[in-house]
Amino acid sequence: MVGVLLDDPRPDSVGQARRLSGRQVAVTAAVAFVPVLLVVLQIVASHKGFEGPLESIWRDYAGTPKSVSVPWAGLALALVGLTWKWRGIALAAAIGIDAVFAVVRLLAGGPFGLGNGPTIVLTAIGVGAFWKWRDALRRGADPRPFTTALHAAALGALLTLATKVGDVWLHITILAGPKVFDTYVVLADHALGDPSWIMGRVIDALGPVVYAVLHWVYIELPVAAMVVAVWQLRGVVRTRVWPNHYLVRTFLVLGLVGPVVYVLFPVVGPMFAFGADGNGLQVGNFWPQLVPPIDPNPAPLPFDTVTPRNCMPSMHTAWAMAVFIHSRRDNDGSPAPRWLRWGGAFWLVATLTATLGFGYHYGVDLVAGAVLCMTVESALRAPDRGWGWFRVRVVGAGALLLAALLLAYRFLPVTMAESPVAAGILVLGSFAAFTTLFYRTWFAALSEAPAPARPVSPR
Repeated sequence: MVGVLLDDPRPDSVGQARRLSGRQVAVTAAVAFVPVLLVVLQIVASHKGFEGPLESIWRDYAGTPKSVSVPWAGLALALVGLTWKWRGIALAAAIGIDAVFAVVRLLAGGPFGLGNGPTIVLTAIGVGAFWKWRDALRRGADPRPFTTALHAAALGALLTLATKVGDVWLHITILAGPKVFDTYVVLADHALGDPSWIMGRVIDALGPVVYAVLHWVYIELPVAAMVVAVWQLRGVVRTRVWPNHYLVRTFLVLGLVGPVVYVLFPVVGPMFAFGADGNGLQVGNFWPQLVPPIDPNPAPLPFDTVTPRNCMPSMHTAWAMAVFIHSRRDNDGSPAPRWLRWGGAFWLVATLTATLGFGYHYGVDLVAGAVLCMTVESALRAPDRGWGWFRVRVVGAGALLLAALLLAYRFLPVTMAESPVAAGILVLGSFAAFTTLFYRTWFAALSEAPAPARPVSPR
């Protein structure tokens, strides 16, 4: 199993052998860690009375899957490691199995749901690729086709399992944060002009069609990620070489790092803390029509046991921004196709609009999420360039800025509310400076480089 994420297990030199050996150890540790984490989270979930990851996984195989898009997105990632022939077979099998499960479930009086087919086929791809890989090693044949398939299947499985872990973590944020910091964050948000209140009224005025489009974009973020990731990985079967960096890596690391802040900085969002969805625990029914008055003595707000504390930072913003960044250029640095660049830009704008307009986030949440995204992306991007000053400065600046923002939101919100212009300039100015540093570090040189000349075909 240690070869899951390796492109070729046969080193050409002693130095390469050592690098692969270290990589094998890391992969083995990661593979061993995943089931342990799932079991631990399942024990916690069972003890606290909510659905755990193992129960959710079982539903994907034999029950009603919680999500339709996530299993299919996972399968789509797995398909990039197969030839076109096997992609067609796998896709047909997944559609057929999904249809059978859906019909049987409906005939039995159960709810409509999809997702069993891709989950079962993804598992079959992983098991089959692993078996063929081991057999090729035993026979001395070239194992790379099966390594590629196994690598892709592992990515699809990781994407699916990450959502299971994320669902459990949302429950953990409730247990860890019985009181929320919304009363502080709403004051800090005055520095940005209370954008959630503004966008909430705008979306109400635009009507149900716009609301439906934005809602679909918001909940189907894995679809956008899958499209960009599949485009980035489209050549791995032909070349047997994986890009040194691609979207899935950023997505997974963001999913590990970002939710930790939920526990440190519990926030539920304006529609709950200041709206009618607060189940009687809200400060008042202000959102989105009325901005709450400035409270000079904010205090943590006791809240319910059902609403996740998942606002700070906005992970939807972080993930949508990652989609946007990775939709800009191809793996070789050339501009991405226009349809992909426009699609990434649309998804980012629509996601930001939805997070604010639905009352799920404050504006300051979005700033923190964007800073987190660029910081993580800077830590992962271009790994072949190592950890020189160029990387240290942008990662360090991002970490310091994120920490400074969180501290200001928590300990200086009254000052920010009473001096919104100055505070807004500081917040947005520091964010603009960091964005400029990020762009100049990773993209400016590519933009300034002359485009390669296209050969003129003979007439």
